[in-house]
Amino acid sequence: MTRDFLLAHTPVVSVIDDDESVRVSINALVRSLGYTGYNFASAEDFLASTEAEASDCLITDVQMPGMSGLDLQQALNRKGRKLPIIFITAFPEDRVRERAFAAGAVCLLSKPYEGAELVNCIETALSKAD
Repeated sequence: MTRDFLLAHTPVVSVIDDDESVRVSINALVRSLGYTGYNFASAEDFLASTEAEASDCLITDVQMPGMSGLDLQQALNRKGRKLPIIFITAFPEDRVRERAFAAGAVCLLSKPYEGAELVNCIETALSKAD
């Protein structure tokens, strides 16, 4: 890659949540920060997309029908794709937190959370993106 391409690259943040209103609101925040945002209703949809390889950061719900956010993290790690991941959950159990961070999560936010918390997590995640 050329230096100019790297300087011109706009970070891509993919939002994965089964709740459409959550996806839309987080994506609006992502775009307001100047990043490209993609929305997915499930982990399976994300993995099957062409945008999966373009993503620099993921924001995902922990509990979703089908593949959970933690299972998605594990699947990506198995593929050698160590994306910075921000988890959001309504059920901040210790075992979930431990599993997420042990596998490389950047943040785990409990609902409800402040927008500023999510912005800080996004900035931290993108600073870790390769």
